[in-house]
Amino acid sequence: MSESGRRGPNNSGSRDGGGQGNRGGRGESNRNAQGRERNRGPQRGYSNNAPSQRTRRADPARLVAFEVLRAVASEDAYANLVLPARIREHRLDRRDAGFATELSYGALRGQGTYDAILARCVDRPLEQLDPAILDALRIGAHQLLSMRVPAHAALDQTVGLARAVIGAGPSALINAVLRKVTAHSMAEWLDILLEQETDETRISSLRHAHPEWIVRALRQSLVNHGRPKSEIESLLEADNAAPVVNLVALPGLGDLDEAFENGATRGELVEGSALSAGGDLGRLESVRRGTTRVQDVGSQLVARALAGIELEAGASGGERWLDLCAGPGGKAALLAALAYRDGATLVANEPAPHRAKLVQQALSAVPAETWTVRTGDGREVGVEQPGSFDRVLVDVPCSGLGAMRRRPESRWRRTPKDIGDLGPLQRDLLKSAIDAVKPGGVVAYVTCSPHPAETTAVVGDVVGKRDDVELLDAGQALDHVSLTGSLGAGHELTAQLWPHVHQTDAMFMAIIRKKP
Repeated sequence: MSESGRRGPNNSGSRDGGGQGNRGGRGESNRNAQGRERNRGPQRGYSNNAPSQRTRRADPARLVAFEVLRAVASEDAYANLVLPARIREHRLDRRDAGFATELSYGALRGQGTYDAILARCVDRPLEQLDPAILDALRIGAHQLLSMRVPAHAALDQTVGLARAVIGAGPSALINAVLRKVTAHSMAEWLDILLEQETDETRISSLRHAHPEWIVRALRQSLVNHGRPKSEIESLLEADNAAPVVNLVALPGLGDLDEAFENGATRGELVEGSALSAGGDLGRLESVRRGTTRVQDVGSQLVARALAGIELEAGASGGERWLDLCAGPGGKAALLAALAYRDGATLVANEPAPHRAKLVQQALSAVPAETWTVRTGDGREVGVEQPGSFDRVLVDVPCSGLGAMRRRPESRWRRTPKDIGDLGPLQRDLLKSAIDAVKPGGVVAYVTCSPHPAETTAVVGDVVGKRDDVELLDAGQALDHVSLTGSLGAGHELTAQLWPHVHQTDAMFMAIIRKKP
């Protein structure tokens, strides 16, 4: 642990004098005449150091966060893939790794709101700033406004980071801007930003750091799936909460004993699942073998629901299953294990060769005679292998709006155009899946998005034009494999899971049966 004085968002107190509820570290109250907490203390806490005494090196945990933000911005990288590698590269211990994770994900999640605040503190448009400077400012703003890091430590360490990796000149600018940020608490900044604002969407966008178009889309999604639009605030808050890591033991091949020995707790929604206690899960032998996997419980539920549907007529010699869009292989591994248990076989299709290799790796824990990997366009399977499979999972490429809590940068990366562009591909893949399934067989159409354009509109367009298929009750299928027995996710035969209701990613599922 370095001298940075870092504290996580839920820790109280500080060895640097910043006690809970008093960020200035003094005993007196900072409330004004209206009873609001004023964040004035830190203004005097950071000015005692002479320039020669200021930090001139990059604290490793903050350096990791900075490198993650830079990779996301300049290389179009995914934070959840970059972060573990950077943590290992800089050899962070568990505590510093946790700090780097919160700092990286928090700065990325809150980017829109932090940028609005920083725009009030910079004398030029933010787009005129060097991108590296802007990323350092976002890191500093998150520490100052949303973490229990004493202001003097956040300033000193962020400026030291900038001095070490960007330069002395930019570090002076960063110091000046962040001093202005400390003039108000987060609540006070929001009051300032929203003082003249009356538009509900704009207010929610700033308060919860979501683009306005996503706020509107999620509100529409709630109504489309039978929930009141008043839940939008809870949904946005759930998107910003750090998700618990879910584990799954492959049925018949793995168990969770090692995970439980390392502090995991049993999952409450689905059999064979656990909630991780944190730490480096790659250290678990069962995870390295692949018999225990990291997988959101929503993904576990939809895979088990497809496998659990009772077909009218079983196939002679064992069923054939298909995962039409298998990469990178998480659901495919669970499906393959369920197929092995049930005496079925699985074909996992993935068009991209490098992702097909990831699928093979994910499936390696399952006996090889159970599965094969096909590298090819999923849109062609229905033509090449018509009526060949008993169960088909088509987990289509989508916007990922249902997994924003796990992919914090995605909300700023996606645009409404992306959803429109994906629509034709989603429809073609669903058509191919229906063509590939046998009469009497079932297709599960799945997306990690609640957006109507990616969910009910796609299903309605495809199913509505065919007289050889029918919708089954997807909510009932999910309830059948849920430990609770009643998830309340079904609506007009389709099903939608929600982070603020089910503590899962926002997975959508429709089950389509081809008539015998």
